[in-house]
Amino acid sequence: MDKVIEKPTSDLALHRKASLATRTDLSTAATKDISGAMNAILADVFALYLKTKNFHWHMSGPHFRDYHLLLDEQADQLFAMTDPVAERIRKIGGATLTSIGHISRTQRVLDNDAAYVEPLDMLAELREDNRELAARLREAHNVCDEHRDVATASLIEVWIDETERRTWFLFEATRR
Repeated sequence: MDKVIEKPTSDLALHRKASLATRTDLSTAATKDISGAMNAILADVFALYLKTKNFHWHMSGPHFRDYHLLLDEQADQLFAMTDPVAERIRKIGGATLTSIGHISRTQRVLDNDAAYVEPLDMLAELREDNRELAARLREAHNVCDEHRDVATASLIEVWIDETERRTWFLFEATRR
């Protein structure tokens, strides 16, 4: 009969953790701080993407086509952010979000599960969510600056600009 040799639990945990370790010149504290900030951004972007798609799918009214297309474009832009954010976290040695539940526990963007939302209210809510995302991106940029992570900071600068553009378009679309 063959004997099963079991590794101690601590060895398995160490091995699992080591298999994801990425070499970087950033300190352990920097990796932890930046990964934490960027995982929160990632959760917010996923939540805002889904909210934007929800409003896109449920848009109605006389400006349906324009708003429907605007929200589809904005959702595509948000989804395009997700992979670069997650890959940046991995490049610096961090672990990314792992599930919908993880996103739900981390996101700061509030869900909207209402059966019906007026079109202008949808746009106004998304405008405020994007405005808040821009502010959170600036906070994450400060964390990167603190740890001299210029690569993540430069990506964030582009995302701030894109987020401000979405905010601007939503603002203009809701003007009376």
